[in-house]
Order: sequence, then C-alpha cells, then structure tokens
Amino acid sequence: MAYWLFKQEPSSYNYSQLEKDGKTVWDGVANNLALKHLRSVKKGDKAIFYHTGDEKQMVGIMDVISDPYPDPKDSSLVVVDVSASRRLARTVALEEIKSDSAFSSWELVRISRLSVMPVPEALWSRIMKMSGQK
Repeated sequence: MAYWLFKQEPSSYNYSQLEKDGKTVWDGVANNLALKHLRSVKKGDKAIFYHTGDEKQMVGIMDVISDPYPDPKDSSLVVVDVSASRRLARTVALEEIKSDSAFSSWELVRISRLSVMPVPEALWSRIMKMSGQK
C-alpha cells in the first residue's frame, strides 16, 4: 500500500461532499508530474484529502477503490475512484507542515501547485500523529 495527497479547491468539491457522496471519480489532473503520480496510484492505497485555496489544510482520508483508468472525458488523462474513509480528528494546516523541518523536501513544500503527490510512510505517520489519528 502506498500513501498519497490529493488536492482540491473546497469550493469545487470538498471532503464533506465526498462523505455525502460516499465515493467519487478523482479527475481534472492535467499537470504532467501530477499525472505521473496519479498513474502510480493503486487500488487499496490511502490518500489525504487536502483543501487548497484559502484553507490550505489536510481534512480527511480517502481509500483508493480503483486502479487508474482513462478519463472518459479525455483519454490522454487518467482518473481513479476514491471513497471517504474518515475525517481527520484535527485538520493539519500547511503552515504546520512548513514549520516542521521533517517535511522540508516534500513536494507539498517544494512544489506547491502539484495536485497529486506521494506521501512517504514516515511523513504519513507524522501527519497522522499531528492530526490526532490513531
């Protein structure tokens, strides 16, 4: 199992909507590096749902419930299906991540516009601890 961070503008689609819907198709990824990452996602992986825009915070955990497949709207892109797993006990803000030197080389800090990125297991564990997850 691998760990990921998926970013979304909450005014477009947010974690509360995912909880209501139960599952969704994660689409709209067009950046080459983000697409490369999305093509590496596998069914059974976990992903953090990150609200971009004014919020800039991690809010929930998603289960990846499909392998990547061609985007029905644009076959040059890929999508994956995700479902809501659980809301974080406490959101983790980008400010907190940036202030912790353990995250200094992570894409979230270095490549702020990237919408899909891997989360190394050690950083995942640290984020879960920061969020109050068990």
